[in-house]
Amino acid sequence: MPKLPLSCLPNFFPLLLLLFTSMPFVVLSQDATKTEQAILLKLKQQLRNPASLQSWNSSTSPCSWPEIKCTGGRVTGLLLRNKNITVPIPETICELKNLAQVDLAYNYIPGGFPKVLYKCSRLQALDLSQNYFVGQIPDDIDRLSSLRCIDLGANNFTGNIPPAIGNLSELQTLYLYQNQFNGTFPKEIGNLANLEVLGMAINGFVPSPIPVEFSRLKKLKYLWMATANLIGRIPESFSNLSTLEHLDLALNHLEGNIPRAFFTFRNLTNLYLQENRFHGEIPRFVEALDLVEIDLARNNLSGSLPKDFGKLQKLQYLSLFDNQLSGEIPPSIGLIPSLRIMKIFNNSFSGVLPPQMGIHSSLEVFDVSTNQFSGQLPENLCAGGVLRSVFVFENNLSGEVPQLLGNCTTLRKVELYKNKLSGEIPSGFWTASNITSLRLHFNSFSGKLPNNTVARNLTRLEISNNKFSGSIPKGISKWANLVVFEASNNMLSGEIPEELTSLSSLNSLLLDGNQLSGHLPSKIVSWNSLTALNLSRNGLSGQIPAEFGSLPDLIYLDLSQNHFSGQIPPKLGNLRLISLNLSSNQLSGQIPSQFDNLAYENSFLNNTRLCAVNTVLNLPNCYAKLDKSNRLTARFLALILILAITVFVVAVTVALFAVRGYKRKKQKRDQAAWTLTPFHILHFTKASILANLTDRNLIGSGGSGKVYRIAVGGGKLVAVKRIWNNKKRDSTLEKEFLAEVEILGTIRHANIVKLLCCISSEDSKLLVYEYMENQSLDGWLHGKTKASASAASSVHHVFLDWPSRLQIAIGAAQGLCYMHHDCSPPIIHRDVKSSNILLDSEFRARIADFGLAKMLAGQGESQTMSAVAGSFGYIAPEYAYSTKVNEKIDVYSFGVVLLELVTGREANRGDEHTSLAEWAWQHSIEGKAVAECLDEEIKEPSYLQEMINVFKLGLMCTNTLPSARPSIKDVLQVLRKCSDGSKA
Repeated sequence: MPKLPLSCLPNFFPLLLLLFTSMPFVVLSQDATKTEQAILLKLKQQLRNPASLQSWNSSTSPCSWPEIKCTGGRVTGLLLRNKNITVPIPETICELKNLAQVDLAYNYIPGGFPKVLYKCSRLQALDLSQNYFVGQIPDDIDRLSSLRCIDLGANNFTGNIPPAIGNLSELQTLYLYQNQFNGTFPKEIGNLANLEVLGMAINGFVPSPIPVEFSRLKKLKYLWMATANLIGRIPESFSNLSTLEHLDLALNHLEGNIPRAFFTFRNLTNLYLQENRFHGEIPRFVEALDLVEIDLARNNLSGSLPKDFGKLQKLQYLSLFDNQLSGEIPPSIGLIPSLRIMKIFNNSFSGVLPPQMGIHSSLEVFDVSTNQFSGQLPENLCAGGVLRSVFVFENNLSGEVPQLLGNCTTLRKVELYKNKLSGEIPSGFWTASNITSLRLHFNSFSGKLPNNTVARNLTRLEISNNKFSGSIPKGISKWANLVVFEASNNMLSGEIPEELTSLSSLNSLLLDGNQLSGHLPSKIVSWNSLTALNLSRNGLSGQIPAEFGSLPDLIYLDLSQNHFSGQIPPKLGNLRLISLNLSSNQLSGQIPSQFDNLAYENSFLNNTRLCAVNTVLNLPNCYAKLDKSNRLTARFLALILILAITVFVVAVTVALFAVRGYKRKKQKRDQAAWTLTPFHILHFTKASILANLTDRNLIGSGGSGKVYRIAVGGGKLVAVKRIWNNKKRDSTLEKEFLAEVEILGTIRHANIVKLLCCISSEDSKLLVYEYMENQSLDGWLHGKTKASASAASSVHHVFLDWPSRLQIAIGAAQGLCYMHHDCSPPIIHRDVKSSNILLDSEFRARIADFGLAKMLAGQGESQTMSAVAGSFGYIAPEYAYSTKVNEKIDVYSFGVVLLELVTGREANRGDEHTSLAEWAWQHSIEGKAVAECLDEEIKEPSYLQEMINVFKLGLMCTNTLPSARPSIKDVLQVLRKCSDGSKA
């Protein structure tokens, strides 16, 4: 939740009064102005002359400088927010005797709490948020006795919040959010009689109840203590907080009932109690007539809603989702005139929805999904003309969709799936220009798809498991932005129109289980993004178009249970198919050689005229076409030949024959024991790989096996990683193998190493990759790799210069960005390090070694792994003690790589006692110049600022607080800006 936009500006009237009563009522002398000007210019120099302070000069008055606030001609405010300050606060700052406001937020100021400010005797407003402060808040912080506003949020303070903070009697705003406090917070905060805003959210305090003393904060309007490890109950005495407007106790461990008296506040405008562990019913809080927002989501609340809920006439936002609430929704909710957003999904509500919902208010979001509602949809949900989203899926609703809802031109998302709705879809759904998602599957809708449509922004159309009939209209080509079209298990008929293939954004097309007939379109216009195509269980006929083999992203293809005939197009073997099903057709001829392995053993069932060259699959051998008599004749001739040879060549020939026969059988048996699964078109055989697994081709070994470099013809090389199976390591290595194959076999990106195929047997498993000529980044940075011939000719040195390093960082970030943001579900690598960033002949970066990677179950969700994996120096601190997996652990590890690139130091050797990340942070905290940390071998004046920026980016990525780290997408943007600057 963002900070409340309250002003921290001090009241300057007492200061003015002091100025005007302590001296004659005349204009201040020029000497006083020059003195303050000299102090500020000295301060600028001590801050290392930030470029943003260019307007500070001796020829103009300080009161004209944009960062200076003056009152009565004297400097009273210093506004240095976001000025790229990287050094501790100088003592000079308090030589400005009338200084009342200091704003240093959004800088890179290191060190502990700045006690130099104690000398600023008139300081009223202090904002140090979003910096790099560390350590504890001092026990004598009450020496800043004039403070009215203090913001220390988003730093790295630890330990306890000292009781002395309760002595700041003038304090009105106290922000301590998003730090690393791991101790306690004091009950003495309750002594702050003037406090209006208290924000201590996002901290790891020792589990503590809310102090009853907080009930004495009579002027408190805003209480933000989300994610603060709160336990126990909400104090009944909170009813004393008569001015409270906004309460956020989200993501804690509170329990018990919500106090009834809690809802008698006349001025409560926001109520947030998300993700706690409350128990019991929601009390009757009908007297809280001024409530504007109620958010009780993600708790364990139970019971029904009070019948008088509708008396909350000012309620705009109602959020009760993810609880265990039950019973009927009070009809009075439909009478609330100001209600805009209603989210009550994932509960056990039943009965009918309030029929007057939307008539009296301008409803924008209506989400009642995953409950047990019955009856019909309210007819007037869009009466206010601003409805954006309707989510009623997974209920027991019946009847038809109201026509008025179909006429709602503001609708963007309509999700009605998994109900018992019937009838025809309102025509407005097909023509609404704003609608992007229409999900109607698993109902009993009927009718035909319209030929004239203008829903140009529609991206998802899901109508599977209904009773739609008729043909697929040619006008479907107007849905140019359609990404998902799922119409399985309906009664659609006729041919598939060629216009359907013009949808260039289409990713998933599921038309299985219909009555479609005729030939498939012979011309594929624009299916370049198609990944899944299912046309099974129809009456389609003719040949499979060879153009299907040219679809670059297709990985799921199901044409089973149709009447296709002829040969399988050889080009189909070019596809990187994860799943293929051509069963139950009338296909004939040889299957493409790429499918001749056990990965496709169920792909060709019930096609009696298909054959294969090998006998791995349960198909006839294409070359075994001799009839029985011919085979007998051949055997007879062979027997005569053997007997003749036996007569003329005695014992030696027999012995030689026996030895050769034994070797041949052994070779065939050994090769038959290996199974090859390709992921790309291969220009080599498994025999050529197996024959070259010799020590002369060995280039590396580790805990999971050996790595070989093998020539496969045409001057091409591959890298083969061999993993052994044995009793001690079998389970662990099997998991690594399966993880690597699962991930690399499905993803495609220019900055991710390409897995060509896998070859497996009972004893060991082989992963065959494209070979990277320049090996790993680790070797180049730390002197472990020699330049290849191609590299030496283009780089002319044995180290990487800064432009090369920056491009490597961008390439690696692009690979990680694809994994985190473009894969669904996202992929977490878990072992990002310089030795897992490989370089091709042009020094382009490729992310490698996914043996420790893990696909997440859902976007944005964490997963707990059974054991910590990774490499020392790269492991995020929270991963070491919580084993929680999300994208931020990769961001931390990549931050270490960035620090390696700019410093030239190894990740586990910042100095003799610390890792690189710890060393870099310590360097920053001590206020040392960043330039002192940079790799002297490549440091040049023209690249200095870029290297400094990347060093700071590495610090941001290795922040110990995961929420403070940027996403890898943001990291990539910063790196690209650096690159653009270097090219300018």
